[in-house]
Amino acid sequence: MTKLISKLPDVGTTIFTVMSQLAASYNAVNLGQGFPDFPMDSQLTDLVNKAMKNGFNQYAHTSGFMPLREKVAEKAAKLYQANINADTQITITPGGTYAIYTAITTVLQPGDEVIVFEPAYDSYVPNIVINGAVPVFIPLRYPSYSIPWEEVKQKVSPKTRMIIINSPHNPTGSVLSADDMQQLQDVTRDTDIFIVSDEVYEHLIFDNIRHESVLRYPELLERSFVCFSFGKTYHCTGWKLGYCISSPALMAEFRKVHQFNSFSSNTPVQVALAEFLQYEEAYLSLGQFLQHKRDYFLQLMEPTGFKPLPSHGSYFQCFSYGHMTDMPDRDFAIKLTKEAGVATIPVSAFYRSNGDHKVLRFCFAKKASTLETAAKRLAKAALG
Repeated sequence: MTKLISKLPDVGTTIFTVMSQLAASYNAVNLGQGFPDFPMDSQLTDLVNKAMKNGFNQYAHTSGFMPLREKVAEKAAKLYQANINADTQITITPGGTYAIYTAITTVLQPGDEVIVFEPAYDSYVPNIVINGAVPVFIPLRYPSYSIPWEEVKQKVSPKTRMIIINSPHNPTGSVLSADDMQQLQDVTRDTDIFIVSDEVYEHLIFDNIRHESVLRYPELLERSFVCFSFGKTYHCTGWKLGYCISSPALMAEFRKVHQFNSFSSNTPVQVALAEFLQYEEAYLSLGQFLQHKRDYFLQLMEPTGFKPLPSHGSYFQCFSYGHMTDMPDRDFAIKLTKEAGVATIPVSAFYRSNGDHKVLRFCFAKKASTLETAAKRLAKAALG
């Protein structure tokens, strides 16, 4: 039998799969998975149907349907005052995670070091490792989950090739500030360090906070791959469509990897989005819509005994429970699924180092009835 040497020997069944299977087995309310359970805009699905009927069913241009790229460039100019060339700086991709992987693969060589802030979205480290590079972990400051910039400066070395940032942040909902971006500029100036900026939750930002996109900072954009998601914006995560924006020179290299992987992305969805993007209110109102859900969920959770941590963006609200039990977060998450009928994600799953601060991540991008049922079950379990 031919022996396969795994490129990801440390990767097994993820906690996300484990918790989803448990939720199904115990008929639990699943607040672990990060996707909405409410319907998306029917106008957008109608536009996809229209595109299919109008014959847009063959390959799109490898870099993306040009009218969609032009709309994305217009949006970047309006929101972030960024002068983006639709032809040379934007590539439409099959999802934001794909864009991140492609950006990482474009840059990294074996032995390169990549600074990763923990807790971190679970795709980053496998993407680094499969390219033969080395993740360098820096824990975010608990409980605000802010970046310790002095430690970043200490960890930067001649081998540092990339820094990955994520704002709004998954899993914590923390948001980078203008000062953070200035610090990042200072750290990377006059170096060969590239940046991957995961901004898939760009419109899911609350409390009147401004999204500090890398697109606002020309100096950073020159060395960055900025990754976005249509799925998060329009409640259609299963469509797997996103895009990457970079400088022309970096995008040319990004496209070399992209053309031999997916080659192009779903055509009728791109055609539909090109038309739908004219309705700016659909994404401009998203922060207020999700903030209402966050605030309602916080209100519902008050009787449960869980303590909320600051969350200013994303689909997620983290709660600490260390005052309730010393049980490790993975064990406690499993216990809640089995005994309370609510599935969550232990935040330690987003660490490679020791990151068990007794914190669970809840997804509040759900129907009000889903959130109400979950909170009632948790309150009953706490009181019982």
